[in-house]
Amino acid sequence: MIIWYIIFWLSLFLILHSYLLYPWLLKILSANRSENSLVFDEAELPGVTVLMSVYNEEKVLARKLDSVLNSDYPAGKLTVIVGSDASTDGTNKLLRSYSEKYPFVHAKIFNTRQGKPAVINSLMEEAADALVIMTDAKVIFHTETVRTLIRHFKNNEIGIVGGNILNETVAKDGVSMQEKAFMSREITMKHREGLIWGSAIGAYGAIYAIRKNLYTPVPKGFAVDDFFITLSVLRKKKRAILDIHAITWQDVPNRLSEEYRRKVRIATGNYRNMGYFARELLTPWRGASFAYISHKVIRWLGPFIFIFFLLSSIMLFSINAFHICVLYTSIAILTLPIIDFFLGKIGIHVVLLRFVRHFVTMNIALLHGFVNYTGGIKRDVWQPTNR
Repeated sequence: MIIWYIIFWLSLFLILHSYLLYPWLLKILSANRSENSLVFDEAELPGVTVLMSVYNEEKVLARKLDSVLNSDYPAGKLTVIVGSDASTDGTNKLLRSYSEKYPFVHAKIFNTRQGKPAVINSLMEEAADALVIMTDAKVIFHTETVRTLIRHFKNNEIGIVGGNILNETVAKDGVSMQEKAFMSREITMKHREGLIWGSAIGAYGAIYAIRKNLYTPVPKGFAVDDFFITLSVLRKKKRAILDIHAITWQDVPNRLSEEYRRKVRIATGNYRNMGYFARELLTPWRGASFAYISHKVIRWLGPFIFIFFLLSSIMLFSINAFHICVLYTSIAILTLPIIDFFLGKIGIHVVLLRFVRHFVTMNIALLHGFVNYTGGIKRDVWQPTNR
């Protein structure tokens, strides 16, 4: 019985640590930390290349390119390279028209699907500037986004700078409210990790800047390129930060089925990343490793932790009233997504229930991703989700 006690309390601690204690600790430790103050002034701003891999982004690409071109970055110091990953809509035509109109916009058309990691590996080889911004077509720049990201690189200790993503639309009938809350919390945590340890755990692939000489080509089979690139920078003892003032906008995903599919893809890639960066798990006393374990690894193992917690609750059910209450509460939480599903069918949307359903569904997606990973799925090419 003592084994089940250990499993119960260890599982409970890990769950509480990752979702409650660690965010609280970040808030406390970052309270008196200042932002990086060693920044470029107007005259010092260097040349920068914006890289973007796109696939069938005709609907949003013009707006995205216009937002980059309308940047207040000094004229003559901005280059844009876009790789079309065998797009079949009007993306290629649109890219050619921009490259003809603007000499600093370059289009690279791939005739066969490569997958985003392979495309950005190829585009990085063509970047002539020492600083590169990675971005996605669906993320729209503020006029100051480029400048705000690049200014930090006067500090030679900084290797990668993540940007802030704000959500444009929220609806009650799907999961956009829940995704907005999730992303806002994640961005806050990464910002604080950067302030405390210079170890923001995983810049969002939709918007970040990096020193070209610190870029590690993404290996084949690593679909979650942004996390791989960020951790590779940290391995080289350079700082990763997130500047919440580097603002971009993106529509929030609202369909749970689409978001589930995206989370499965990300989970599959993250388990591969966890294996690749296993040695970081051996030094939990280091800031970067502690952040990595607390923020990511425990969550990736979350489905298994929850299963062990539930099993131990069952085994300890007859011990006392506390464990009886815990088991019944756990069962009730697991039934709430089912209730929310049927309520949604008749047009009733309860915010709290939707948060629980979102949380449970995303943990199921993690489990699905683990099955994909152990099954040997190493897919680089994915169908983008609709947003």
